[in-house]
Amino acid sequence: MVALELTAARPYPALLDLPWQLPLEEWPEEILAALPRGISRHIVRFVRVDGRVIAVKEIKDDIARREYAMLRMLRRLGQPSVEPVGVVSGRVDDDGEPLDACLLTRHLQFSLPYRAMLSQTLRPDTVQRLIDALAVLLVRLHLAGFWWGDVSLSNTLFKRNAGEFAAYLVDAETGELRNSLSDGQREHDLDIARVNIAGELMDLQAGGLVSPELDPVDVSELIMTRYRTLWAELTEAESFETGERWRVDERIRRLNELGFDVGELDITTDIGGTQIHIQPKVVDAGHHCRRLLRLTGLDVEENQARRLLNDLDSYRAATDRQNEDEDLVAHDWLTQIYEPITRAVPRDLRAKLEPAELFHEVLEHRWYMSEKAGKDVPIETAIADYVKNVLPEKPDEKAIVGADTEAIPVRARPD
Repeated sequence: MVALELTAARPYPALLDLPWQLPLEEWPEEILAALPRGISRHIVRFVRVDGRVIAVKEIKDDIARREYAMLRMLRRLGQPSVEPVGVVSGRVDDDGEPLDACLLTRHLQFSLPYRAMLSQTLRPDTVQRLIDALAVLLVRLHLAGFWWGDVSLSNTLFKRNAGEFAAYLVDAETGELRNSLSDGQREHDLDIARVNIAGELMDLQAGGLVSPELDPVDVSELIMTRYRTLWAELTEAESFETGERWRVDERIRRLNELGFDVGELDITTDIGGTQIHIQPKVVDAGHHCRRLLRLTGLDVEENQARRLLNDLDSYRAATDRQNEDEDLVAHDWLTQIYEPITRAVPRDLRAKLEPAELFHEVLEHRWYMSEKAGKDVPIETAIADYVKNVLPEKPDEKAIVGADTEAIPVRARPD
């Protein structure tokens, strides 16, 4: 008899209590966490273990171990991906017949699959914003030398990010990690993305989730243009006259605005010294979130960090403290503005949005209230009105119970 084997980065003794002798599709409802699931070629279920939600994917042993190792490497490289928990292998049923292994990953709080995002009747441009987020994710992975091999909306989770979305890789089953990628490898990933996205949007139209006026092919082409624009900004060389050295700072600022930090620049001049050539050599994402983390200890998404830093800067100007130590001002903003606002939300509504996104929405709400009133509205007034009139109508995004997006009918599509 083959013994059950659990490979995990950290011990979760409660995992051993799960019914591994049953095929995943037969696990009893009482042990499952009802979270929205995207379309997957494998059986996926969510369970609660030691206060955490774990995604369990039934898959062949060798593939599960390979994907577990790949996700661990991506996490070590700081790439946006789900956190691998472990692999359970050596499973057999009550009759002694072998069962597939299971890959365990930690559920990303406040994230949703694209089908759940689009089923909430959000703004008309939601599809385009999801494509933008996927393009940023793909650029980041390619810069790290990761070839995905199955780029799609289905293999991605999305979190709200101050009005935009941040994308996280979920499925690394087909991926390969190399020192760098050739143009052909990157274009191959893009072509896979274009085909998959078009098919996924056609499925959504068949299920009545997006407007029939939307052209899936046209939208799928966006991944090509958005990706190439961002890649060029990050990697292409730029030449200018020696009297225009300010353009070095301008290039760095443009990269920062895109959420990337410049670790190294390759700056050369021509033989006559009349032209300067500049090319970013090492770039990394997270310029704003790292600054906010350093100043406040808040670990949030990049656009959220940008918005919070803007409010911090406004607070600094409003209190006439531009010449004071930035760390001290940030501490006061955190304790006097950010924390009181996020704590003003009643406990039963805190699963609606994560704190940073809530703060962003309160700032937006205050702006609309001030515009309507024709004068500045205190943030305390804005949060009270937001909690009373806006927040209760929002779905819980920390753990949405009920709707299973797998239940939405889709057209059969050949693999």
